[in-house]
Amino acid sequence: MAEIGKDIEKAKWILEQGDLVAIPTETVYGLAGNALNLSSVTKIFDVKNRPHFDPLIIHVPDIDGAEVYAEGVPTSARKLMNQFWPGPLTVLLKRKSIIPDLVTSGLDTVGIRCPKHDLTQQLLKKLPFPLAAPSANPFGYVSPTKPEHVNDQLGDKIKYILDGGDCTIGIESTIVGFESDLPTIYRMGGLSVESLEQAIGKVYIQTHSSSNPKAPGQLKSHYAPLKKVIVGNIEELLQQHSTSRTALLTFSKDFRHSYQFILSPSASMNEAAQNLFTALRELDKMPIDVILAEFVPELGLGKAINDRLIRAAALG
Repeated sequence: MAEIGKDIEKAKWILEQGDLVAIPTETVYGLAGNALNLSSVTKIFDVKNRPHFDPLIIHVPDIDGAEVYAEGVPTSARKLMNQFWPGPLTVLLKRKSIIPDLVTSGLDTVGIRCPKHDLTQQLLKKLPFPLAAPSANPFGYVSPTKPEHVNDQLGDKIKYILDGGDCTIGIESTIVGFESDLPTIYRMGGLSVESLEQAIGKVYIQTHSSSNPKAPGQLKSHYAPLKKVIVGNIEELLQQHSTSRTALLTFSKDFRHSYQFILSPSASMNEAAQNLFTALRELDKMPIDVILAEFVPELGLGKAINDRLIRAAALG
């Protein structure tokens, strides 16, 4: 298993050698490598068993860092970066040639993010390169929000996990692109649509499933546990699956079911988002055949939670 610790200098040394480190962010843990080193980037794809057509996001310490790797930054993108960085926002920008094709899956844009986590911020400021860092889990599986989650899934394939505790947001960053200068959401995430629109006005949403994604998290099946997930009305689903061994994933209601996980007994959308991936992991370990889940209200982070449920159940 990988070593878990808080040694930033050790993480820095491993990354400089071309190897990988799991890093904490406010959203989920990332599997990080030198984004400018083809060998390191290849290792990321190999360790995750990630298809090469699914682009990676690079992580920088600040807006100045983004300017090094992107050009022609739209005014609306700069406004969002100024307001929400560090934070759960990834911007798709026209990449400079220094970024390898493998990182962007051959696209002329690159997703750039400035994470809001003290340990990772310190690490990024010490490095002379950005970090490519998708979620630190096998491709398509539930994203990790604790260092133990990373160790359970990838501990035999990496050397070090930088321990930043539990992720405070718990779902991935919101990805916004600017095709034809129109702000467009390509992935729902930890920054709500309402917050974006308060900052720059109307944004378009294009999160449909794709076999040739412009950004991570657009595939039809993603963020999925090994057990089958069905989303709908819990009462009706229980009747339809009365002969199956079932577990329930609910927003706030307690069904007094033998196996269940309540995302937020107080109906807090932020708490529900923070608990979502942990819930899917815990339910996946239970002696059941199917996970019956319900959508949450489409408020704030609710849209992002429901997007993850849709992909976990491979709907749409």
